[in-house]
Order: sequence, then structure tokens, then C-alpha cells
Amino acid sequence: MKIFAIGDLHLSFDEKVQKPMDVFGGEWVDHAHRLKKNWLEKVSADDAVIICGDISWGLRLEEAEADFNWLRQLPGRKFIFKGNHDLWWQSAGKLNRLYGDENMIFVQNTAGIIDTGEERVALCGSRGWICPGDPDFTEEDEKIYSRELQRLAMSLEDGKRMNPDRILGVLHYPPTNDKMQRSGFTELMSSYGVSSCVYGHLHGREAFKHGIKGVFNGVRYELVSLDYLEACPKEVRL
Repeated sequence: MKIFAIGDLHLSFDEKVQKPMDVFGGEWVDHAHRLKKNWLEKVSADDAVIICGDISWGLRLEEAEADFNWLRQLPGRKFIFKGNHDLWWQSAGKLNRLYGDENMIFVQNTAGIIDTGEERVALCGSRGWICPGDPDFTEEDEKIYSRELQRLAMSLEDGKRMNPDRILGVLHYPPTNDKMQRSGFTELMSSYGVSSCVYGHLHGREAFKHGIKGVFNGVRYELVSLDYLEACPKEVRL
């Protein structure tokens, strides 16, 4: 089996949710259709797909349900993490009770586990937040940043308890500021021996330049926002 990742699906299949994405540029025209086509070509039923945030434009849980149903019909086991636009998100426990199953799992404060047949892989992450050193970083951001670090630490601890052969990190926000400086997120990833970390959130060619890519302090970082990947899930390097 293979492990894929993609973020920022920005779905809006509920008829009450009017959020056309093509206003953000040509790369978003018919993006859900293109995503489905690419997904069906690359992902098999035995594979796993990490979705690192910004899944649905729905404001309330019932407005996101149509998007969950659309995702559920696609092949592969989906591990869903929270993004900053997922305002419908409640506790992962409640989401898993209402919408989760063997093929769609919501992850927050805990870890997911994948058995590839060759090794056990723990998926550990949080939403993340903008990091210190960003010119717009405020006292309020410091509070959210600290909380997301705690969530990541909880997830990593849970993953460690599963005795995995490998740990993959998942964030929605980039793990560093645009100067690529160390952060609490990168320090945690390195200290727990994370091999690779995927993240999204960045959109547009200029923003893509500000996302860390490649190996940093022993961890490989990969940007997987939908427009960066041209709506095609990316196989994660283990």
C-alpha cells in the first residue's frame, strides 16, 4: 500500500454553501472534478490519504456533511486533520461517532496508525499556526501557537505509545515562518524522530516560495496544498 497526502480541498457541495473557488485563479477552476479524476487514477482502495486541513467551506457541521459523503466515495483510507477554515469542526470524538468509519478518520490530539505491510506508521499532527518571527505575529497568536504546540505534543505522545516503526507529521499551517527559522513545531518534530511532515495552507506562486521544503533538522517537509499539487494527491516519501 501507499500513503498519499493533499490539503486545502475547499469543498462546498452543500447547496446552501456558495463558495466558488475559481475566483481565486485558473488553478481552482473545476478543482473538485480534477481532484476526483486524479485521485481515482492514483489511489487504490488499499492506500491511505492524509488530508491536512481546510476540507469544507461549510460553517456548520450539517453543511459539511455533503463534502464528507463525497470524500467517502473515493478510494483509500482517509485521515482528516483540521485547517483554519474548518469552522464546522467539533471534537474529533464527535466527528468520528457521527461520520467516521474504517475509511474516514478524524484526528486531533491523538494519532492515526497505518500498517503498510512492511511497517507501522503513526500519523501525528495538529492544525498549527503562524510562527514567531512572522511580522504579523501578535500576543493573541502566541496563545494559539502555544495551544497548537500542546496539541502536537499530545498527538506525538499518542503515536509514540503505538510503538510505530515510523512517525509522519501533519500540519495545516507551515511549520516555520517565512525566514525558515526553527519553531516549536520543527523542534517537536525533530525531537520525536519524525521522518517526514506534510502541510498545506499556502496558495499562489508567491506564497509557495515561503513554504519550507526538503530536509530541515532531520525531518523532510513537503508542501501539499491542492493548488501546489495541481489537484493531484502526492505520494509521501517514507
